[in-house]
Amino acid sequence: MSRLNDLPASALQFYTTASYPCSYLPEKLARSQVATPSHLVDTDAYGKLVQAGFRRSGAFTYRPYCDHCRACVPVRIIVDEFTPSRAQRRAWKRHQHLVATRHELYYHPQHYTLYLRYQAQRHCGGGMDRDSREQYRHFLLQSNVNSRLIEFHENGQLRMISIIDELPDGISSVYTFFDPDVPGVSFGTHNILWQVQQCRALGLPYLYLGYWIRQNRKMGYKANFQPLQGLIDGQWRLLDGNETDCG
Repeated sequence: MSRLNDLPASALQFYTTASYPCSYLPEKLARSQVATPSHLVDTDAYGKLVQAGFRRSGAFTYRPYCDHCRACVPVRIIVDEFTPSRAQRRAWKRHQHLVATRHELYYHPQHYTLYLRYQAQRHCGGGMDRDSREQYRHFLLQSNVNSRLIEFHENGQLRMISIIDELPDGISSVYTFFDPDVPGVSFGTHNILWQVQQCRALGLPYLYLGYWIRQNRKMGYKANFQPLQGLIDGQWRLLDGNETDCG
């Protein structure tokens, strides 16, 4: 596992933010450790940072650094050992007509409209449903690493957008949003299975899914993709069924 002192000390510096309300556990306060300067966090450096539990939002690279809480666990799927469950196979079949096309990061009004619809229905009241075009661009379309925008169309209709980072040892899933008005959808599950396939095609061992929090039910879906490793006390290790049981 990469440690921070493996990175060029003269190139990157790290600072800790002041406390702010946690967006995952509302009763908590959070702090982050931030890597700077952002323009030096290229693909290789970011790959090592991801191994150490960091994640990015636009060009902002951070990891949770809270005083009395370790609820955020970075997680990754072990690609070669992953076998989809019966429900996941059904989700793949249900959306077998989705056609994925890869692009450089770019803005399109149709993407932004879909993003707002998704936020309004899936995360109403979270604040992101009111994101301006500029906020949307900063969040998803700014990157100093090897990022891709994936469009998923079905019968000519745009159904889903996924932003991914292709790193030296895996794909990091940045953000996905989809058409919330299609009944009986499993777009999110299909998207993760598609990313697993991309890892295999590129010979990459891991799919990084960001943070998993046992107490946050919206993150419970990540525990459905096994085997899943979590970064705990500086070491990547398998998370067993008890740890990932959100019931």
